[in-house]
Amino acid sequence: MGLQRRADLAGAAHLELVSGVVQLRPQDAMVEAMLRGRRAQQAARGLREDTVTPRERLVRRFLEYTNEYPWAWTPGHVDEWSLWLTSEKHLAPSTIRSYQGGLRLFSEFLIDGRYGWTVACEDAFGTHPVAICHEWNTIAHLNDYEGRPEARPFTREEIQRFLDYADDQVERAVRAKRKGALAAYRDATLFKVIYGWGLRRTETSKLDVVDFGRNPKAPQFGRYGTLNVRYGKAKKGQPPRRRNVLSVMDWAVEAVADYVENVRPRFGCEDHPALWVTERGGRVKPAEINARFVAYRDALKLPKELTVHSVRHAYVTHLTEDGVDRRFLQQQVGHENDSSTAIYTNSQELHQMGAKLQVARSRRGSTSVRRDVMLTA
Repeated sequence: MGLQRRADLAGAAHLELVSGVVQLRPQDAMVEAMLRGRRAQQAARGLREDTVTPRERLVRRFLEYTNEYPWAWTPGHVDEWSLWLTSEKHLAPSTIRSYQGGLRLFSEFLIDGRYGWTVACEDAFGTHPVAICHEWNTIAHLNDYEGRPEARPFTREEIQRFLDYADDQVERAVRAKRKGALAAYRDATLFKVIYGWGLRRTETSKLDVVDFGRNPKAPQFGRYGTLNVRYGKAKKGQPPRRRNVLSVMDWAVEAVADYVENVRPRFGCEDHPALWVTERGGRVKPAEINARFVAYRDALKLPKELTVHSVRHAYVTHLTEDGVDRRFLQQQVGHENDSSTAIYTNSQELHQMGAKLQVARSRRGSTSVRRDVMLTA
């Protein structure tokens, strides 16, 4: 007669449940033990806290939605929840699929016999968890791109107007003798950096001054020849991906150099590492970038389909039109597949191949003029 040994895996039920103790609310105690176990299991696999915590929040939201315990969950609950996310919350298919994937991982953890949660639930409640996410009630990842079909990059004329408007806000603040000139200058430069290096919003917000470096192949850019992006879009459960982006637009280099050397010091945050600092000494957050972008876009009456990410799209589209090698652009923006980069290009504008980058000509010299106006005001 053989005895089955319990494996002391991180997250196992017998490691998280307190034996011999009568719980006042045994169901709630079991749920919390499951969540502790799932957290321990993920920590043992080396997953980061910023991956583990959102997954736990997702499970808690599903608990609240169903008003049922995990050992009573069924595939029907996932059906109802997914429909609610689509029809009521209007979430993108990619977001819903990500949520479903998070639930699938939690469910698979609970029903994995090595961790003992099915036995623990059977002993305590006479029932046990089952698989709730299947091919027939979850969204399959069938396409490389699942964004809104109306989303598109800025045209050259639109990005020109947008950046001009951002610059104009500095002069307006100075002429009105009101606070906000420094923040307006910072934000104008921030949007130029998004366009000049093809960055995502979060990547931009997390930049530090020291992330810029020299490129020996482009000495004309000085200390701004490369940009080390340390918080690129991560794969599931993995740390952010890093990449080096080479500087290719001289006007953008001039703009960020002027900001770093002549404007940023006026915030009084010399010891703060962030490239984009606030007047209160903090780091500009992605939501703040989005809010300023929407304010400028709406003031210009530009289409609401344009988002901060449309500026990154424009970087790829406009450089493709100018004949830049697609493989080089793929590395610049951090895409694993060329097909992802191809999606960023705007086929309606490909007939403009070889057109001059009008933004570059008008941007040169404009930042220093605005700085001089601000400093002498």
